[in-house]
Amino acid sequence: MWVRVLGSAAGGGFPQWNCACPNCRAVRDGSRPCRPRTQSAIAVSGDYRKWFLFNASPDVRTQIEAFAALQPSGERATPLRAVLLTDAEIDHTLGMLLLREAKAIELHATPAVQETLCDGTAVLRTLEAYCQVTWRPVVPGADVRLDGGLSYRAFDVPTSKPPRFGAGREQGRVVGYRLTDESSGRAVVYLPGVQELTAEVLAELDDCGCLLVDGTCWHDDELIRLGLARKTARDMGHLPIGDPGGSLEQLSPLPIERKIYIHINNTNPILLDDAPERRALEQRGMEVAADGLEVRVA
Repeated sequence: MWVRVLGSAAGGGFPQWNCACPNCRAVRDGSRPCRPRTQSAIAVSGDYRKWFLFNASPDVRTQIEAFAALQPSGERATPLRAVLLTDAEIDHTLGMLLLREAKAIELHATPAVQETLCDGTAVLRTLEAYCQVTWRPVVPGADVRLDGGLSYRAFDVPTSKPPRFGAGREQGRVVGYRLTDESSGRAVVYLPGVQELTAEVLAELDDCGCLLVDGTCWHDDELIRLGLARKTARDMGHLPIGDPGGSLEQLSPLPIERKIYIHINNTNPILLDDAPERRALEQRGMEVAADGLEVRVA
């Protein structure tokens, strides 16, 4: 199974267009070693020919053009077989509108996400005006086969973040995916948004070969310290990395071959190659995703 990181930043990308925080200044003026990043999404394949897009960021066109395996092989022919969503956030769904030239799109999403995309943001209603959309309901706990020798099982990720669009359903607003290569039995877990590593969530990580996990903020009050917002990372539905009880403390001891932070906010110091926070997590066996990273789990 191949996993391609198409985008590794949180919403807004890195640098964020309206931000002059120390990180964004550094990537613009080159004063610190760091790389620009687009908004988070991955592509997964079991045969390097049929690909599945996990989340569709507003940068999806740029991400496809940067990866030859996702480019058309013939007139209006695409190797993308389906889009699978972890939630209904704008930075994970707006890119679907940029796929509107497709004749048809297969969309895997929970009923809660589908409801928000129809009656909240109207992203799905707009897309349906341009092309045929086939919705495949995602049911946490159910095993689903995909082309190319892959299967997935979604799992519910509890969140207390209030829904932005309407009351919505509570269950299924955020999910993670455990993807399995059916020939080898090896698994990858994609978890770009998690507020708490509950026992149920941690159980889904057992015996996986690669984990791509929420790396939004280093500190819970990171944006407050910088004067950029009044919300904490947890308020926004994300477990911080470096605080006591954070994801670094909980995940670094786990026997997973590759543990990679993704969905990294522009304020997070791990985006800077020379930051002590970056060294701290690397010393504990954790990695920081960058656009274009490709992982093979065999």
